[in-house]
Amino acid sequence: MATADWSKKTSDAPTGVRRQWRADRALRPAMRSPGRPEPSRAVRRQFWGLIATGMSTAEASVAVGVSVPVGSRWFRHAGGMTPLSLDDPAGRYLSFAEREEIALLRAQQCGVREIARQIGRSPATISRELRRNSATRSGKREYRASVAQWKAQQAAKRPKTAKLVANVELREYVQERLAGTVRSPDGTIVAGPTPPPWKGLNKPHRADRRWSLAWSPEQISQRLRVDFPDDESMRISHEAIYQSLFIEGRGALKRELVACLRTGRALREPRARSRNKPQGHVTSDVVLSQRPPEAHDRAVPGHWEGDLIIGVGRSAIGTVVERRSRATILVHLPRLQGWGEQPPVKNGPALGGYGAIAMNAALTASIAALPQQLRKTLTWDRGKELSAHAQFAMDTGTQVFFADPHSPWQRPSNENTNGLLRQYFPKGTDLSRWSANDLEAIAYTLNNRPRKALGWKTPAEVFEGQLHSLQQPGVAWTD
Repeated sequence: MATADWSKKTSDAPTGVRRQWRADRALRPAMRSPGRPEPSRAVRRQFWGLIATGMSTAEASVAVGVSVPVGSRWFRHAGGMTPLSLDDPAGRYLSFAEREEIALLRAQQCGVREIARQIGRSPATISRELRRNSATRSGKREYRASVAQWKAQQAAKRPKTAKLVANVELREYVQERLAGTVRSPDGTIVAGPTPPPWKGLNKPHRADRRWSLAWSPEQISQRLRVDFPDDESMRISHEAIYQSLFIEGRGALKRELVACLRTGRALREPRARSRNKPQGHVTSDVVLSQRPPEAHDRAVPGHWEGDLIIGVGRSAIGTVVERRSRATILVHLPRLQGWGEQPPVKNGPALGGYGAIAMNAALTASIAALPQQLRKTLTWDRGKELSAHAQFAMDTGTQVFFADPHSPWQRPSNENTNGLLRQYFPKGTDLSRWSANDLEAIAYTLNNRPRKALGWKTPAEVFEGQLHSLQQPGVAWTD
């Protein structure tokens, strides 16, 4: 019956054309009308490329020309994970720009060979494009670039059944390690607290969470090799598990199982978003990417790294390390008057000794004693103790920059020195009992310890050489 209807509709077309049409219909199923075609894959690829650079969803949406709700929906449905390859397609495929050019030339009544000549494609490619991807809702073939792009994208889809959908045993293994019940050593189930219902958002803030086995996807992936050494069907990558959890419709795992992940996030945050991100007291002009290029290597002196080491009772010691010489300065942060005598006041003065005002005063006193050429920049972590960095920079002439969140490797000399200092100031001890003279003695000890990185010279010897060179104009700083 369908063949008879098709023959009736195309009875006025030549036999050869009808044969080609039937061949095209045999290659692809009937397509629903797209209505208003969705943005092309090129637009989505550009959108996710911008997301990967750390741009916000709203900014990326505006940049690629889609509305913010559409971009937000793309990001939410994909769980924050890029759902397609960011590599540009091979040149053998027609691009959306080429299809727009074809539509314009077709509207000017240009023939197939003329169109092929103007856009540099084979006439067979143009003929096939016009035949397969033209719009037909009006009852006649009309080539429109947006509809042609949509049809090409639909035909190019090669959906593949997810491994967790096809392999029931593997799916049950993964689900059990993610959401299995907690048991006591005798096998009794321990229910734990009753968490609030999952609403598709991140873990509840300061509320009970579900108790489960909560293996990480990487632990599950690697343990499969131990439990099933000879069964290659019981293999899955940790990234495939994450995709099944985060990307809507990708796998067989329920979306609410994200609550069993350690972070409990419903969306994956692109790594680049947490880098160079202004936040609170860290403005866009003091993120690490704005630091002068000369500070990134160790050829030029005068660039410092700083942090706090924390003890019990809100005690702390400031540590500042020069990147080239590894010279260390310890900043004494005594507790202020009134500490322990009155209860803490919300938004009141920080009596622990390392509030913004006290920190500025102590750090300024330590840094200002150096020559201006040897205090060019200071790289700090994201701690609020240096929230008054603008005043510190004004008082000392030292530019302050802040490392990215959770990125201690961006202050390597300081982190290494903090580890050395823990030999003298262990964790869990009261650091406020040490005087400024005590800290000076420990700094002197470290600065006179030979270092392999300095060719077995001491930081004090290298720093002394830097001070001596300041008196010799025209000396170039090189290792």
